[in-house]
Amino acid sequence: METTDLLKKVRKIEIKTRGLSSHIFSGEYHSAFKGRGMAFSEVREYTPGDDIRSIDWNVTARFNHPFVKVFEEERELTVILLVDVSASGNFGTRVQMKKDLITELCAVLSFSAIQNNDKIGIIFFSDKIEKFIPPKKGKTHILRIIRELIEFKPENKKTNLTEALRYLTHAIKKKSIAFLISDFMDADFESALKLANKKHDVVALRIYDERETTLPDVGLVRLRHAETGEMMWIDSSKTEVRNNYNAWWKQHDRQLFEKFGRCGVDNTKIRTDESYVQPLTRLFKMRESRK
Repeated sequence: METTDLLKKVRKIEIKTRGLSSHIFSGEYHSAFKGRGMAFSEVREYTPGDDIRSIDWNVTARFNHPFVKVFEEERELTVILLVDVSASGNFGTRVQMKKDLITELCAVLSFSAIQNNDKIGIIFFSDKIEKFIPPKKGKTHILRIIRELIEFKPENKKTNLTEALRYLTHAIKKKSIAFLISDFMDADFESALKLANKKHDVVALRIYDERETTLPDVGLVRLRHAETGEMMWIDSSKTEVRNNYNAWWKQHDRQLFEKFGRCGVDNTKIRTDESYVQPLTRLFKMRESRK
């Protein structure tokens, strides 16, 4: 992509997602993702009704008048985006491809984070760790992340969620909010997810396309697996074939939901042809209601 075109695309995404994060998500994000605890802010004169346990006895003795300590939520968090850049992201049948939706989601979350004075970093993964940008603050850093999301070319095509989660667990020392953004076309990652969620606060954002949920009747078609390159012929005119595929998807959907539940991971599904505002807002409010 030419530099001029890239900058235009970055700017377009910035305008859309920054506005959303400012007017829609900033309050929900702040409430849904709490700081690490309470930090000392200042002292003020005691007023009737104040908890006597908060009296600062040193200042009280110095001024011969009661003063209390005031604490504020220690707000600053570290946010990590774990982004699936495997080949299955290059799929979309209506509004956009999965990878384009992922780019917007990451931009919205990034702007929401910096508006709350949080650091944000990103891990690109396929079946290996493709790239890691350490957490930092500031608009320049966010724009770099968006540029990388737009033009990044992974070396590998497959998906290994276990590898990504293990990297998160070992490489990020400080407890973080970790958004795992993927279509979750992988298996056997439950143990790694459970372990990662014990150290960090993992939130799963599952991306999918409507066409993945059902197999249409379009006759004999040749399909290629995006990640393995395997080719196969499917006779979609057969009711049994369509029913088997539809049953597989429902089972896959249910198993993922149950897996997130067993691991204690908050999650939501986001479709490529629908707005991500409602799923994210519901997720944030659900987390807030549990605080």
